[in-house]
Amino acid sequence: MTKLADPRKFMLAGDARFTVVSAKSGTRFTYRVRAADQEGRRPGGPSHFVSVLTGPDNEADYGYLGLVRDGAFEHGRKSRISAGAPSARVFAWFWRATETGANLDQCEVHHEGRCGRCGRALTVPASIVSGFGPECIQFV
Repeated sequence: MTKLADPRKFMLAGDARFTVVSAKSGTRFTYRVRAADQEGRRPGGPSHFVSVLTGPDNEADYGYLGLVRDGAFEHGRKSRISAGAPSARVFAWFWRATETGANLDQCEVHHEGRCGRCGRALTVPASIVSGFGPECIQFV
């Protein structure tokens, strides 16, 4: 895993998978933030959907956590993960911290070596640092 330079930009790129690790306890949660279909999106609808890794399969074991609407994270009413669960609380804290520009020294944020926008493998060192491939960085 590689540390992210700009977690907020990465999260909102389109198909971001990243892990937040507590610097104090080492506890970690892996999240996926996907853009909603913009073509059929109604005004005031969600712009992104948030999921958290809940099982051993890094591709398929994500549970719905909530959504992003008008720039704010909302815990999903249909989520099977309670708003008080550690994974939900960490994401809500992380979302607010990246929104306000708060100091993120109490955690590390890593991506899996894939572009946050298109999901392709990153190989160029500058792309690994930013979390975006050379073509996708132009669109974020």
